[in-house]
Amino acid sequence: MGQDEIIRRLKSYVKTRNLPHLLFSGPPGVGKTAASISIVKEVFGDTWRNNFIELNASDERGIDIIRHKVKDFARMAPLGEADFKVIFLDEADALTNDAQSALRRTMERYSATTRFILSCNYSSKIIEPIQSRCAVYRFKPLSAQAVGKRIKFIAEQEALQVSDGGLQAIEYVAGGDMRKAINALQAAALMGDQVDEETIYQITSTAKPEEIKNFINTALKGDFVGARSMLDDLLLSKGLSGQDVVVQIHRAMLDLDIPDKDKVRLIDRIGEIDFRMTEGANERIQLEALLAYFALDASNSKAL
Repeated sequence: MGQDEIIRRLKSYVKTRNLPHLLFSGPPGVGKTAASISIVKEVFGDTWRNNFIELNASDERGIDIIRHKVKDFARMAPLGEADFKVIFLDEADALTNDAQSALRRTMERYSATTRFILSCNYSSKIIEPIQSRCAVYRFKPLSAQAVGKRIKFIAEQEALQVSDGGLQAIEYVAGGDMRKAINALQAAALMGDQVDEETIYQITSTAKPEEIKNFINTALKGDFVGARSMLDDLLLSKGLSGQDVVVQIHRAMLDLDIPDKDKVRLIDRIGEIDFRMTEGANERIQLEALLAYFALDASNSKAL
């Protein structure tokens, strides 16, 4: 389901004032919380706070929060002329299974006067009985065009001059996350009214895409020493973490001009290195092992 279709359906709920339980899933910064609050404001108008409560499940994830705070609010009658109240649970995938089971029963018992909106990054972590009671909407990462359009609007309102390179850098850094894009623009604005490419990459501790591609190509040519020197620059001079480097290598791999079978083999190794680092292995050693694999792969290809 596309973003336009999601918006159309959510607007239909507002128009008919017939709101089901909702489950929004998707990556961070794509508008799940904003959509939830917008729906409530449209349905209830200026008195929306009287019939709305927002809880962050990652802070209060135990069964007690469901048994007391959520249940107490759900059992109260709606105020004013409202037909129902809304309980918004952000980061609902952080709820324990026991808490989700208690929530399922609460949703069932008070559905006549209370609607639930759940927001999560991974819908697979929400138990099936809750998913079956909700209309599920899966949000995708925002397109570069959507991010760029909003950043241009904010820049105009704040009297900022954002260069074309700076805008492209924000789109790259954001990766579909509007929150990250706005934070990058705000941080860059603290350094002056002129926002360019260099500023964005500097304040976000991100390497330029062409630097990463050059870094990978150097290793794939068998120049391990040269690639290791570039790695030093990324880690020490630019301040990237090992995880940042792996993520950017993975993003750049898809755009490299190499056969697909080579991409498959190299991405498989990138995944293995990422897993090792997540499990606590030394970042420097693992990154150099990845470079060594790239260089050996080049040597083996030449031998063939």
